[in-house]
Amino acid sequence: MELAHSLLLNEEAYSQLGEVQKAEFIFEWLSYLEKLLLATSRNDVKEKQKTLVEQLLSLLNSSPGPPTRKLLAKNLAILYSIGDTFSVYETIDKCNDLIRSKDDSPSYLPTKLAAVVCLGSLYKKLGRILGNTFTDTVGNILKAMKSAESQGRYEIMLSLQNILNGLGAAAAPCHRDVYKVARSCLTDRSMAVRCAAAKCLLELQNEAIFMWSTDLDSVATLCFKSFEGSNYDVRISVSKLLGTILAKATISKHPGTAASRQSIRRVSLEEVLELLGTGFLRGSSGFLRASGDMLKGTSSVSRDVRVGVTQAYVVFVSTLGGAWLEKNFAAFLSHVLSLVSQSHPKTTQTQIDAVCCRRCVSFILRTTIGGLLGEKAQLAAVKDIFQAIWKLKKVMDAVMSDGNLDTRLGSTDVAASQHMLVCALQELGNLIYSLGTTVAPLLQDSSTGLLESILSVIPHPSISVRLAAAWCLHCIAVALPSCLTPLLDRCLERLTGLKASPETVTGFSFAVAALLGAVKHCPLGIPHGKGKIIMTLAEDLLCSAAQNSRLSAQRTQAGWLLIAALMTLAIKSFVSHCGDLLTEEVIQRLLPPLPCAVDLLTQLSSILKTYGSPLKTPSVVYRQRLYELLILLPPKTYEGNICAILKELAADLTAPDIQVAASTFLLPPLCHQDDLLILSPLLQETDHRFIEEQLLLGNGIACGSLEYDPYSVYEKDVEGYSVPKPLPPALSVIGSAAKLFGVVCAHVGVTQRLLILEQLLDHIKHTKGARQQVVQLHVVSSVSSFLKYVAGSKGCLGPEEMKRFALTLVTGALESPNPLLRCAAAEAWARLAQVVDDGAFTAGLAQVSFDKLKSARDVVTRTGYSLALASLHRYLGGISSQHLNSCVGILYTLAQDSTSPDVQTWALHSLSLIIDSAGPLYYVHVEPTLSLIIMLLLNVPPTHAEVHQSLGRCLNALITTLGPELQGNSTSISTLRTSCLLGCAVMQDNPDCLVQAQAISCLQQLHMFAPQHVNLSSLVSCLCVNLCSPYLLLRRAVLACLRQLVQREAAEVSEYAVMLAKDSREELTSDANIREVGLEGALLILLDKETDDKLCHDIKETLNYMLTSMAVGKLSLWLKLCEDVLAASADFTALTCVDTMQEEEGDKGDDASVLTTTHDEKSHPFTNPQWATRVFAAECVCRIINQCENANSAHFDIALAQEMKKRDSRSDFLVLHLADLIRMAFMAATDHNDHLRLSGLEMLLVVIRRFATVPEPEFPGHVILEQYQANVGAALRPAFTSETPPDVTAKACQVCSAWIASGVVSDLNDLRRIHQLLVSSLTKIQAGKEALSHLYNESASTMEILAVLKAWAEVYIIAVQRRKNHRQPLKTTTCLEDSIRYGSCSSDGLLDLVYTDIGTLSRLWLAALQDFALLTLPSEFASQLPAEGGAFYTAETSENAKLHYYNSWALILHATALWLTSTGFVVADPDEGASHLSRPVTPTSMCQGSSSGATIKSPEDVYTDRFHLILGISVEFLCSLRSDATMESITACLHALQALLDVPWPRSKIGSDQDLGVELLNVLHRVILTRESPSIQLASLEVVRQIICAAQEHVKEKRRSAEVDDGAAEKETLPEFGEGKDTGGLVPGKSLVFATLELCVCILVRQLPELNPKLTGSPGVKATKPQMLSEDGSRLVSAALVILSELPAVCSPEGSISVLPTILYLTIGVLRETAVKLPGGQLSSTVAASLQALKGILSSPMAQAEKSYTAWTDLLRSALTTILDCWDPVDETHQELDEVSLLTAITVFVLSTSPEVTTIPCLQKRCIDKFKATLEIKDPMVQIKTYQLLHSIFQYPNPAVSYPYIYSLASCIMEKLQEIDKRKPENTAELQIFQEGIKVLETLVTVAEEHHRSQLVACLLPILISFLLDENALGSATSIMRSLHDFALQNLMQIGPQYSSVFKSLVASSPALKARLEAAIKGNQESVKVKIPTSKYTKSPGKNSSIQLKTSFI
Repeated sequence: MELAHSLLLNEEAYSQLGEVQKAEFIFEWLSYLEKLLLATSRNDVKEKQKTLVEQLLSLLNSSPGPPTRKLLAKNLAILYSIGDTFSVYETIDKCNDLIRSKDDSPSYLPTKLAAVVCLGSLYKKLGRILGNTFTDTVGNILKAMKSAESQGRYEIMLSLQNILNGLGAAAAPCHRDVYKVARSCLTDRSMAVRCAAAKCLLELQNEAIFMWSTDLDSVATLCFKSFEGSNYDVRISVSKLLGTILAKATISKHPGTAASRQSIRRVSLEEVLELLGTGFLRGSSGFLRASGDMLKGTSSVSRDVRVGVTQAYVVFVSTLGGAWLEKNFAAFLSHVLSLVSQSHPKTTQTQIDAVCCRRCVSFILRTTIGGLLGEKAQLAAVKDIFQAIWKLKKVMDAVMSDGNLDTRLGSTDVAASQHMLVCALQELGNLIYSLGTTVAPLLQDSSTGLLESILSVIPHPSISVRLAAAWCLHCIAVALPSCLTPLLDRCLERLTGLKASPETVTGFSFAVAALLGAVKHCPLGIPHGKGKIIMTLAEDLLCSAAQNSRLSAQRTQAGWLLIAALMTLAIKSFVSHCGDLLTEEVIQRLLPPLPCAVDLLTQLSSILKTYGSPLKTPSVVYRQRLYELLILLPPKTYEGNICAILKELAADLTAPDIQVAASTFLLPPLCHQDDLLILSPLLQETDHRFIEEQLLLGNGIACGSLEYDPYSVYEKDVEGYSVPKPLPPALSVIGSAAKLFGVVCAHVGVTQRLLILEQLLDHIKHTKGARQQVVQLHVVSSVSSFLKYVAGSKGCLGPEEMKRFALTLVTGALESPNPLLRCAAAEAWARLAQVVDDGAFTAGLAQVSFDKLKSARDVVTRTGYSLALASLHRYLGGISSQHLNSCVGILYTLAQDSTSPDVQTWALHSLSLIIDSAGPLYYVHVEPTLSLIIMLLLNVPPTHAEVHQSLGRCLNALITTLGPELQGNSTSISTLRTSCLLGCAVMQDNPDCLVQAQAISCLQQLHMFAPQHVNLSSLVSCLCVNLCSPYLLLRRAVLACLRQLVQREAAEVSEYAVMLAKDSREELTSDANIREVGLEGALLILLDKETDDKLCHDIKETLNYMLTSMAVGKLSLWLKLCEDVLAASADFTALTCVDTMQEEEGDKGDDASVLTTTHDEKSHPFTNPQWATRVFAAECVCRIINQCENANSAHFDIALAQEMKKRDSRSDFLVLHLADLIRMAFMAATDHNDHLRLSGLEMLLVVIRRFATVPEPEFPGHVILEQYQANVGAALRPAFTSETPPDVTAKACQVCSAWIASGVVSDLNDLRRIHQLLVSSLTKIQAGKEALSHLYNESASTMEILAVLKAWAEVYIIAVQRRKNHRQPLKTTTCLEDSIRYGSCSSDGLLDLVYTDIGTLSRLWLAALQDFALLTLPSEFASQLPAEGGAFYTAETSENAKLHYYNSWALILHATALWLTSTGFVVADPDEGASHLSRPVTPTSMCQGSSSGATIKSPEDVYTDRFHLILGISVEFLCSLRSDATMESITACLHALQALLDVPWPRSKIGSDQDLGVELLNVLHRVILTRESPSIQLASLEVVRQIICAAQEHVKEKRRSAEVDDGAAEKETLPEFGEGKDTGGLVPGKSLVFATLELCVCILVRQLPELNPKLTGSPGVKATKPQMLSEDGSRLVSAALVILSELPAVCSPEGSISVLPTILYLTIGVLRETAVKLPGGQLSSTVAASLQALKGILSSPMAQAEKSYTAWTDLLRSALTTILDCWDPVDETHQELDEVSLLTAITVFVLSTSPEVTTIPCLQKRCIDKFKATLEIKDPMVQIKTYQLLHSIFQYPNPAVSYPYIYSLASCIMEKLQEIDKRKPENTAELQIFQEGIKVLETLVTVAEEHHRSQLVACLLPILISFLLDENALGSATSIMRSLHDFALQNLMQIGPQYSSVFKSLVASSPALKARLEAAIKGNQESVKVKIPTSKYTKSPGKNSSIQLKTSFI
């Protein structure tokens, strides 16, 4: 194929190819040529033009296929438009000659057609350049039309369209001729020709004024005729033509010149609408034609005409646009409603007609109002529709008030207005549903009285109106949950008060049922008690039914309807909706009525004979209800009646009175989903499905409508927002019967089964004609259902006889003329094989199919059996390869049968199924199949779209089979890939939208498997062009593909889309405004317009993927888009905004009003978007903020962002858009729509949390959010008004607490504004569950109360934390308590603010915690729960309330613990003070109320209850952490425990109850094991530490009290306290110390696996390379070591001996593993912690205790030996350890243990050797640290310890210091070594015995004097030498006076020293005079007081 990529055709390569390859090669060359010509320079083209034209024209004669001729024509046109045009006339002549040719043979046809296409393309591209040649050309083409067959007519029409397009007004002379021909084509028998004619006329009307003026009526009539017998595509095309022409006629302003040429009549809107109305009401027949339909007494207007006209209405209004509709809405509405009014009885003469016409009217209204109007205009439309309802209601009232009952009921007016009312009510419902809470102000406005009017329509005489009004109320309730309860109350009130009128009873029972159906769509629910009221009323109605014969039927129906709705609870409703209540026991209780119900079923026919037709419909409904119930119940429940049921089913399925075959309703569930694609496009989903459905069912059947099954008013879930559409009972009973037959037949005995099948077969044989088809359809449906059931339940079919019967039945159906029946039969055929499950039987079935396909010539058999073969493959997988070969061979042959497109379609579809199911086995057939597909794609006429669709499915299946192999580079794979791409290109060019959708999904597959080979730019261009296609399936394919592309290459896709838009191709539809708003904006616009759920989901997903990968890079674009969407509704918000700002000060008011006015003057790309789109935009903003969080830190740092922006102006940061974020959050939070308010508050919350800490660089000490306080306040205030729903208030509370807790506002007065909102909500909830709104379920009140309490808890926690951070904690808790109460020393005003309400809060918090504790009890304790519920929940709603408690308990627990801590468990109730301790309001007394005379508890009991409440909740939560437990909850719970244990009283409770302590430790151990978060583990360890402290305190207290009690006794007799008692044994599970050790080991080994020899596999302690832990790891290890060091104190002496080895091993292990050398001689944090722990352990009192002294001494010696062993080289690894760390550890031992441990000679010698060795190390920092450690050892008071070190090391130090004299220090480190050495010597002087001191001083002084500088040297000295001089001088000043005799004698004996000393002092005094010395001791420790104060000393 690469050879095809050249400017001229490579004829040599071309000539060597076979036929199929030639066609491929040509197509590939032409595709390439099209791109190449556009990119080649004009001169190069001109050079080759002659040859190229010849090559292209020669192709005309080579019979090019449809796609090739299209490309050929395109290339010719491009070639002439770029190159010279002088030979174009020859080309046109040549084409005309080809068309004139008399050759009519089929082989010549492609050439003629290619010539036609070329002419069209040339004129379209070159237009008026071609001068007057067009008259001849058009004449010639029109002449050819006379003899053309359908393909010719199709191409001629399209060619004329192109010619007209290119010539524009210049073609005027031919307009009439073209019009004449196109008219006849518009009613052509070929549908494709009709479509083409419509396109041609659409082009013509642009210039031919007569079409929409003088000939308007005839054009309209013509279009109506064209609709007759049309298919979906024709209706789309013709309605577009008709709608456009009428729109043009309505708005045209005719130019004067034209007026002078033609007499033009002006057309008014009324005339246009009347014209459309005529089509709708009378169809194409006008007034006179009496069609066959009319003679039969049915409607004269066929349904397809009516549906076509309906679509034309929509096109008409859409063309005129939303603004026009807004202006003319009232006129349009009254016209559309009049279509079903009394003045046109024809449309509503039968119920079937009425239902269909109502559907059409509803569709017109829904599509225009829903699709074209923005929210503001929709609100106006609500008013207009309401006015229409009001007028109709007045007519009804006038009639109803007429006293004469006969005239009343027979009144035609009522009957007539009913359909108008139904349409108006349904649209009103839909409209309000889509507007959501935005419509609230309108509905709540009492002046409009909208709700009242709807309620007053409910008792209408017509059942349809009553149901429509009920449905309308349902929609209002879903849209406005706050209306649900009031509406329910009003309906119940009327139902109770007006039981006397049948209409009222049924009407209001419908209304109540519909409202109950709405409850599941309203998360806030209704009060629980309403159910009881309704149940009582229903019982009342049922009981009173017998009292009044006129009302008995209505009352009975109403009663059961209410009960059924309540069960969303009749039994069927219960079984289908309350599955979780359907236990075995309940089923048993339901069974008694069943046998009676079946008895009635068997007697129905005789009852009907007796009572006649009035009972006919009720009996059908009865059957259907019973069948549906039986389907839902397990078959064993009715096995006693199973035979009777089966007989009844058989009778129903073959009943003689069913005349119509409703196959389209019955069969689709029994066919395979994939097979439905080949049937009729009608079965596929389209935007017009709502009205197209009626054509699907056929003329004699009514489409679904609410009045056929009133029960569906509550049952169906709202699909989109369309009304439920139950089918007529006569139809649905067959569906239920067929389904039930499948179940029952599988459960009867085999003989019974055989008998019934035989009967059914006989029935089919004995009926004739149309009846036979009906019976066959029903029987096949039932048997298919049976086979499906048996296959699904793995049952068995029965004897051979059964197979024969089933096979006969299915075979007959496979040869049925009904394609749907063939489809279902093919499925049953495969199911039969599946059930029999016998290879021979399956092979036999396959053979039958082969034989039939080989012998049969009729379309029916060939299609049926080809699908049967494919179904066999699908269900039974890999049939042998021989079978596969046979199948493929036969299907290839059928696929090439060009005489029958149907056979081709079915065969290709079957082939695609076989490719799918064969998988890798198909690999050998891939190449020939692909060739076949390409050959057919290039040759099948475009008019056979269904063949192309099947080809697309085959190609898709082949691509899937090849899969990732498509990436390969071998020649064969490369060829296959090129063919696949070529196939896609052909399909992309196909005019049929479903074929284009197939092309896109094939390219999507290719892109998935071989992305580098798919041209992304052209794919994206194709997607953008079809983004707003009028075809739903094409849009879906586009979005599915886009969604996949943006997951990998979002940025590229977005760029290509914008580039494409800028290149401005005319194909880009205006709907998707990509040029202005990018692909992202176009998708948002599409999301707003789109109604299909699946599509909306894909759009959102696509946008989310794009956002994730691009939002940070294109920040401004994304934020601008979101802001435009949110601000487009700012006109609503402006009102709210002004109100909310009233309270603020004037200057701040401006701040928020800016929020809504900034964008008003600009025009928006988004006009009034729906609320759902705005909610999505708000969610996007939150996602953008999250994305920025993971990106550059500058997004949240304004100084850095501004700096980076200066460096590169293109960079963009979120913090720079903060004002926009706040504005968007404000606009959303203050909208009318509750969903949007919630999103706005969530956005505000995210903004506060992310930006709270960002400082404001211009005002240090302030944060950037501070300037937006007024806006935050204004956004929050509306959420606290009384009418706000609880969920919005709850969210607002969360934002309030986050704002206060964020610390943004420091000024107390500013803080009070938000605080005041929380105070108001606290006041509101104080009355508990009774006081809150009765509009919603009680659990909604629970949610609100808990949200408020949680918000307060968060604020309180923050306030306490701030106080902790700001002030040193006070010594006693009581003093702390007072200080808070009186604010005497409170530095933080926030706590004061909270403290005013803490009394109330603490009570409510404790009550909430008790509720939570009760709700979390296991189910076996249910009986002990309070019957009336808790403080904040009712018993009935406890399940719903649980969730709200789960969301808020943790923070409330933490706050309560903090409050109890602050009281120190001393004051029971802060409001009452200590004097009223007798009446504590505790959670235990909360439920009874404090004054109920409950037993008064002592304060101790109260504290204990509270303590156990908090502890119990915490332990219960922590010991069984669910996977969804949030970090916040766990952390809050641990902090609560910490707070609790901060106070002595709770600590004493834990300390004294060892089991409790152990349990807590085990729970914490589990938390540490299951949660990896370091913060949670640290918090857990802190609690462990507190538990150990509590245990220590307890042990100490017991020891102390024992000593006091037994003061006189001997010490020996004292019992041992602490763990281990006298034996030292620790019992696992009972021991606190053991549990703590387990936990610490867990932490340590996780961080340092080397500590566990078993883990590392090493035999024992082995030196490894030390490691540095992460910061978190270090903190955890340090915390564990602190706990370990505390353990000995909890033990008895014997116990301490047991645990000491473990503790020492772990502590030293940490030291060894983490002793890393750090710069500057620092110790790592873990080493410091282990040294600290060592010190704690070594200085433990147990080391000195009498009973443990010896053992401790031995163990400590071993520990020291272990440390010393770390040094000795093992595999040369010792050098890695930090000597300073180890030396420090030795020093800790020396200083902290008793001398016996370290003074044994062998250990002492080793320690001294280590010091010696370390002094020799050259590293200055090591030397400094060593001196410092020796300094401390030398000072040790016990000479036995310090002297050996002094003797061994003093002389060594002296030598080193004397060395310094010779080698002057060069840097601060060396200076510091000297300073530390001197300090050591000075220490020696102080500790030496008196008679040695003078010698030591004599040694020290010369060293010091040697460093002094005289005044000359001082000036030029380095800063180091200068510091040394200062240090020496200062020390001399101190030593001199102390040892003056030695000093004087030394100075006297050495003149040199004296001279030096004097010079130095003098020099120093000089320098003091000059300037204050600037040198500071860098790191010199010790008391460095300034020198100049001391210089005068000598």
